[in-house]
Amino acid sequence: MDKMEVEVNETLNTKEDIQTQFMEEYMKSFESLEEGQLVEGTVVQVTPEHVFIDVGYKSEGKIPTSEFSELPNIGDVVSVVLIQRENKHGEVIVSKSKADVKALWKNLRVAFQEKTPVDGTITKIIKGGYEVNLGSDIKAFLPISQSDSTKIEKPEKLIDVESKFYIERLYSDNKANVVVNRRKYIEKMIDKNREEFFNNVEIGATVKGTVKSFTSFGAFIDLGGFDGLLHINDMSWGHVTRPKDFVKKGQELELKVIRLDPNEKRINLSLKHFTEDPWLHFEDKFNVNDVVKAKVTKLTEFGAFIELEEGIEGLAHISEFSWVKKINKPADMVTVGQEVDCMILGYDIQAGRVSLGLKQVTENPWDSVLEKYPVGTKLTKKVVKLTNAGAFIELEEGIDAFLHVDDISWTKKVKHPGSELEVGKEYEVVIIETDAENHKIRVGIKQLTEDPWGKFLDEHPVGSTLEGEVVSITDFGLFVRAQGGIEGLVNKQNLLENRDDVFEEVIKKYNVGDKINVFVADVKPNKQQAAFSVREFKRKQQRDEISQYMTASSGDDESAYNPFADLLKKGK
Repeated sequence: MDKMEVEVNETLNTKEDIQTQFMEEYMKSFESLEEGQLVEGTVVQVTPEHVFIDVGYKSEGKIPTSEFSELPNIGDVVSVVLIQRENKHGEVIVSKSKADVKALWKNLRVAFQEKTPVDGTITKIIKGGYEVNLGSDIKAFLPISQSDSTKIEKPEKLIDVESKFYIERLYSDNKANVVVNRRKYIEKMIDKNREEFFNNVEIGATVKGTVKSFTSFGAFIDLGGFDGLLHINDMSWGHVTRPKDFVKKGQELELKVIRLDPNEKRINLSLKHFTEDPWLHFEDKFNVNDVVKAKVTKLTEFGAFIELEEGIEGLAHISEFSWVKKINKPADMVTVGQEVDCMILGYDIQAGRVSLGLKQVTENPWDSVLEKYPVGTKLTKKVVKLTNAGAFIELEEGIDAFLHVDDISWTKKVKHPGSELEVGKEYEVVIIETDAENHKIRVGIKQLTEDPWGKFLDEHPVGSTLEGEVVSITDFGLFVRAQGGIEGLVNKQNLLENRDDVFEEVIKKYNVGDKINVFVADVKPNKQQAAFSVREFKRKQQRDEISQYMTASSGDDESAYNPFADLLKKGK
């Protein structure tokens, strides 16, 4: 063998040795990988069904495209888990999904230790909260109390929401049991956004916000997770009664920042400050007692708001609607959108208030009642209302006179006007008092006739006797009606003739309708009261008999025997 042949053989041997050595080292390095280990591979081919990965072995691993959220490109490096180094067909079995799980658990552990948020999607409602998908089929529990920074009214609204979460727990009893917290993340973002707002926004700036909720004094505006207040007084230069009538929940608004308080974390917003304050020129246009034509903008229980011009509304209180009519609700007189004549009664520019009157533009009928209804005027008018104290008599529309129960009869004790009067029926009355200043007119029925009490006292002075009729029996005595309709009371004391008499026994002797003789003990015409007495009648009767005997005795012959008179003399 010549020298050249020897050199060629040596060269061939050297190449074979290198290849053998390379393969041995490659196999050694591949064999050093353990099944289940995370390795990196390069994408060498992509088909509709599979992605082929070169992990440095004689065959390529193939991964179903379903394991990729986005298909890779050839040359991309992909992390996979080595499932089997070589199956019976000589194929390398790898999994991207398992690699994703490993990588995600690693990221979760880091996030838990370093207290950084992770991404996830709320997928469904479960007992006590929600299930959250953190990716790669790793599920976490989100307590409902930690799901938002505000109370959750409708839990289903958070389904499919993608968000960031803090990890509160990874394991429990040596098992994976992930618990996350969304509220903590939201609150940190709110604090961050609020701080940026106070650092970057100045008073007078225009900001955008969404109407979040209402209170009686305004609306809270969401400025990006934190709230600003749109006070009811800053909604309009005009009057706003209810915030809900001016802005709507969920409505997006542009607002002016009018106050910032970083210490209290308060932000005051305004809608009205986009325009000039119309109250600055109020006194140039309006004066007290001016009559203006204006439009009704809103009705409330207590009155109507009337717009004098844009931004300036006045209130016509329900008491200023009519001089005489009783208005139960403003809608009985005016409607929203109606133009009305009204008078300016007063104003307060600082408070942004104007008082208006509707009745002041018409004549006050009470100004002429003294001429129309002087005392002594007799009228036949209708009863419109009954009360315990009396009845209201309509003189004309809106003007009623009052008939007190004591002015119905001179003699009858009327307990309720309903026993004598009927609503809707007409009765003759007479004006007995007219008070235009206090809007009061009184009428009477009994005043149509002469007061019988004066005549009664003339005919039956105190100390006289009369025959009457029992009209009622009570537990305190008898009521007796005398001629002319005058009634008097015979009380217990005046009914008993002797000290030993028992009232309950004595009263049984009397019945309604019985005729009875009584003594007139007292008469008070001004109070329409009379007191009668049976006991005093008996005593007077005895005194009269004694007087009669005494008179008869003194007029007869002294020799004549009078045993009753003689008994009286002995008694002296």
